[in-house]
Amino acid sequence: MLLIGIGGGTSSGKSTIAKKLVESFDKTGVVRVLSDSYYKDHSNLNFSDRSKINFDHPNAIDFNLLIKNLKDLKKNIKIKEPVYSYKTHKRLKKTKTVVPKKIIILEGLHIFCNKKLVNLIDYGFFLDLDSKTRLLRRINRDVKERGRSITEIKKRYIEMCEPMYKKFIFPSRLNANKVLDMKKVNYDYIKEIINEFI
Repeated sequence: MLLIGIGGGTSSGKSTIAKKLVESFDKTGVVRVLSDSYYKDHSNLNFSDRSKINFDHPNAIDFNLLIKNLKDLKKNIKIKEPVYSYKTHKRLKKTKTVVPKKIIILEGLHIFCNKKLVNLIDYGFFLDLDSKTRLLRRINRDVKERGRSITEIKKRYIEMCEPMYKKFIFPSRLNANKVLDMKKVNYDYIKEIINEFI
């Protein structure tokens, strides 16, 4: 069982790379797990209060549950991954059953911020991309997919995303095996590295 970590700042390309890897290694057997699914449950709060939570801080993640589930997958035990709604900032009551596969792709903002989680990852990629490009991508995504206003997106980015990126996410790149410049990297290069482990 090979656990590959795909980390980096918001809108750095994590989902795009992870989805490509799932397509490329479909015949080998691959499953994708999102660390975003493991945001702590704040369903007891109203939407206004949930909107004020700093989801870019590593403390927003339920690392204990994430680590437990990944360990189970590595033991060939299927798990129930939480389902998180970005629109409502809330963990839903339903869960997603994840069946163990030869390759596990773990994708997320905070995956290199927790030592116990880092120790579980067999090989980690940190996707490095400049702040301006990430903000433009985030605006495009959040307006289309999450129903946010541009004003709201910029405010959260300036007040939460970028400060947390500088304090936690970017320094955590040192826990990855490979830091990739997303302005230059070729997807085939990532694929070749993973192929070496199979």
